[in-house]
Amino acid sequence: MMNKPQNRRAFIGHVALLTGALMIPDQLLFAAEKKNTYKVAVIDLMILKRQKISALPLAKEIGADGLEIDMGGLGNRETFDNKLADPKVRQEYLDKAKELNLEICSLAMTGFYAQSFATRPTYQKMIQDCLDTAKAMNVKVVFLPLGVQGDLVKNPELRGPIVDRLKIAGRLASIAGIVIGIETSLDATGELKLLKDVGSKYVKSYFNFSNAIKNGRDLHQELRILGKKNIIQIHATNEDGVWLQNDPKIDLKKVKETLDNIGWKGWLVVERSRDASQPTNVKYNFSANTNCLKSIFQPK
Repeated sequence: MMNKPQNRRAFIGHVALLTGALMIPDQLLFAAEKKNTYKVAVIDLMILKRQKISALPLAKEIGADGLEIDMGGLGNRETFDNKLADPKVRQEYLDKAKELNLEICSLAMTGFYAQSFATRPTYQKMIQDCLDTAKAMNVKVVFLPLGVQGDLVKNPELRGPIVDRLKIAGRLASIAGIVIGIETSLDATGELKLLKDVGSKYVKSYFNFSNAIKNGRDLHQELRILGKKNIIQIHATNEDGVWLQNDPKIDLKKVKETLDNIGWKGWLVVERSRDASQPTNVKYNFSANTNCLKSIFQPK
């Protein structure tokens, strides 16, 4: 038989082992969650590589975790000039992304920045083509800007047709299992109302920092109003002029605090914030902004 001091030591040892065994999985889980909370991507269009596979190695060189790929030009076509409609080209992209350990975070329908989603007769074909491409590439988010002609602040009469079309787009997205992230000119309250009118969990906000900042709105309050369930991805830059780290209009540490507080996690996609002195120097601008975001949202 063990005496009392031995019993006590054995008991303490068992408790320590049990506690350690219980803590290790939690610590590993916490570390994994922390590691995967925020990822940083760039856009092939904005790094001057629209639908070019060379955008992938450039994104890697810039330091990004992933890439948003544009669906191609629109013009007067029935649908996008989409090279990724070719299975061979799609596979080349997927193979190169795997080789470089990069993710394709979203596909973008930037043709709608200048074209009218509210009146374009072949909009369903465009949406479907984008969803089909995303599904074939296992991409879970597509980006739909309502653009200049879909500005609901300047053109409120378009609200009805846009809501009707977004309902149809939402149904198409639900079949594909893909979320459509929309960018509007509305404030967060107005955008939340729009999303509720559309009534689809497959249509969410693709939030853009610059929309809030350039219109004099409180960026943090806008994020809180929309909340984590309504924001699918974020264009995490301001308008061009200075890099993010030199921009007095945005406090990224405070933005991270706000996003942490509302429980949001996901992709932060670099769009602009180019230095006015060298606006076309891709590596110079996008490396700086990517590194800035990663230093704050992915601290070592």
